[in-house]
Amino acid sequence: MPVYAEIMKLLGFKSKNAVYKLVHKLVDEGMLSKDAQGRLIPNRTLGDLPLLGLVEAGIPTTAEESVLDTLNIEDYLVKEKDSTYMLRVKGDSMIEAGIHEGDLVIAVRRNDAKDGDIVIAEVDGGWTMKYFRKEGNTIFLEPANSKYSPIYPEYDIKIGAVVKGVIRKY
Repeated sequence: MPVYAEIMKLLGFKSKNAVYKLVHKLVDEGMLSKDAQGRLIPNRTLGDLPLLGLVEAGIPTTAEESVLDTLNIEDYLVKEKDSTYMLRVKGDSMIEAGIHEGDLVIAVRRNDAKDGDIVIAEVDGGWTMKYFRKEGNTIFLEPANSKYSPIYPEYDIKIGAVVKGVIRKY
């Protein structure tokens, strides 16, 4: 977190007193805390959404709404923050895996993968997203769309990341 002087500069305040009042208000609202040395610490309230329960995707059942917990989307989807990034999907080769054009995929930088992982890989100089497959000594990439054929590298395949999640906005 920035110190008061940095906040003053970032927000264009003319005095540290204005920053103090803002920080005090954010602490009162539970957005920030201070550690034993007085340094600012962000609380996990940003991005937390209420988790109300379950929804039936099969036969309709009665449901009661009650806040069971809160869930921070970033904490849920991102385990390795320093090596995680997002990519926007282009194309339809992964639609049978539920990944559609325009979706965002959350990927973790890795140079290895397990059979069945969805990976971001460089194959013979071009990048793609497919299932990683290994049969014996043969490594290939398999699309999740029956219109496309598996990709067997002619020269080289390098794993750049493993996909950990998908975000779709309706």
